[in-house]
Amino acid sequence: MNFVTGGIAQAKSGAYKLTTEALSLTHVLDVAGQSCRLSLLLPYAEISGSANAGGQTFNASSEGMSDPVIKASVNLYGAPALSVEEFKSYRQDLIIGASLAASIPWGKYNSDQMMNVGANRWFIQPGFGGSQAVGPWRFELAGMATIYTNNNNFMGNKTLSQNPIYSTQTHVIYYFENTAWISVDATYYTGGQSYLNGIAVSGSQENWRYGSTLSYPINKQNSIRLTGSTGGYSRTNNSYDLYGISWQYRWGGSP
Repeated sequence: MNFVTGGIAQAKSGAYKLTTEALSLTHVLDVAGQSCRLSLLLPYAEISGSANAGGQTFNASSEGMSDPVIKASVNLYGAPALSVEEFKSYRQDLIIGASLAASIPWGKYNSDQMMNVGANRWFIQPGFGGSQAVGPWRFELAGMATIYTNNNNFMGNKTLSQNPIYSTQTHVIYYFENTAWISVDATYYTGGQSYLNGIAVSGSQENWRYGSTLSYPINKQNSIRLTGSTGGYSRTNNSYDLYGISWQYRWGGSP
């Protein structure tokens, strides 16, 4: 089975605004009897705004391709690969899975600017989580670590390095009879101390974010999704509000 998703999202933080249009391709497959998923995210972004800090004005103006992200996910328990006929009688109980994502530093980057739509560095993100079904409800909990490589071309020839960011997220999801669903989400981030040429330039992050997503089926192949999130607490004053809409089309796997 395959999915293609196209959408747009906008994030605002103070006077800065980031608008991202993205195309996502997903292929679901059977690997050694387990259901797996391979995804590719292709984003295009525009960032703009300015702010004053320490007597300096920091302007942001950049537009272009952002860093693509590839991700592989596998269900280790509770969700084996099934045929279409087998899936009709499948009822979820407990699912445990793992994932591994990576960004590719192909996005547009200007070393003379502090803010860019591309990061000029890789990140690797392993994750592990579970989902428990109780009637039409799903209760999910997952943990991730985002590990960064160095940006050796930051603001000229400086080296920007960063400790890993660790996150825990939880979702409470309700499925309606027509397969529409709505979720309430919370994510906690910690870590991420940054260094410039080996000298600490900011404190470790500690953030709480809350959000909600509504997915509504148009027909068997198409669905629309609305999402929004906001910061509940940010120790380093880097909170933002985000809103997005996307359209998903499915093909394969069934008549």
